[in-house]
Amino acid sequence: MCSQQAVHVAMTLDFPYLRGTMAAIFSILQHSSCPENIRFHFISSPSSTHLHETITSSFPYLRSQIYSFDTNPVSGLISTSIRSALDSPLNYARNYLANILPPCVQKVVYLDSDLVLVDDIASLAATPLGTGTVLAAPEYCNANFTTYFTPTFWSNPMLSLTFSGRNACYFNTGVMVIDLERWREGDYTTKIVEWMELQKRMRIYELGSLPPFLLVFAGNIAAVDHKWNQHGLGGDNFRGRCRNLHPGPVSLLHWSGKGKPWVRLDANKPCPLDALWAPYDLLRTPFALES
Repeated sequence: MCSQQAVHVAMTLDFPYLRGTMAAIFSILQHSSCPENIRFHFISSPSSTHLHETITSSFPYLRSQIYSFDTNPVSGLISTSIRSALDSPLNYARNYLANILPPCVQKVVYLDSDLVLVDDIASLAATPLGTGTVLAAPEYCNANFTTYFTPTFWSNPMLSLTFSGRNACYFNTGVMVIDLERWREGDYTTKIVEWMELQKRMRIYELGSLPPFLLVFAGNIAAVDHKWNQHGLGGDNFRGRCRNLHPGPVSLLHWSGKGKPWVRLDANKPCPLDALWAPYDLLRTPFALES
């Protein structure tokens, strides 16, 4: 698990998203030019570590490790957001990867469980981070960045100046390449936690675990081609409406948002793009097969 030549992938593991995780793993392996070179690091709550057996039995040659994430410390830092699923403590495990993963792991690709790859993950992992940059992710500078924070945040000069001198753009934290050595050296977990602690005292954002990442990293990340995160396929966070692909090539499809493909397929109410996820669904129910 300490190989520096390997592609290290970190994902969370819990029951509601198990089907998504399995599909993501299958897609990664299927499109990898060297699947035996991939190391999977799964983070789960103490009550869900048994789910690792489902993965190892389905992928017997998978090189993987399960890590138990103590959710109690972060539970007290979570503020309610616009969607209850975003308030799961495990959703914040990405903040602590540098502490959870072995110190020998220097670089990791973090992936959400509601996505599939149709390209070689080694290409994503090879994203150059440049000098001193901690993480890389696709940026979306056309998004209205101000909407991710409350009027309380923008009306406070001490807070709004956080982005002074930074070309801060939205990026989706479901797909990131992270230099864990630089993260540890800069103690970025503490920086994120400090913003979460402030949020508990005065509400400065609305959307789960994303805004603290934006506060710390927006404007200071390495760019990744948009093809590596065709996000938003789950629709908005309220209604989960069907959406189309963004223009351009596709290497990764991401069902971020309220609607998850396995839920819509089981309800026999799929969106058109859910058909692109279905071939990777290893845990489909008999009912879904018959329908």
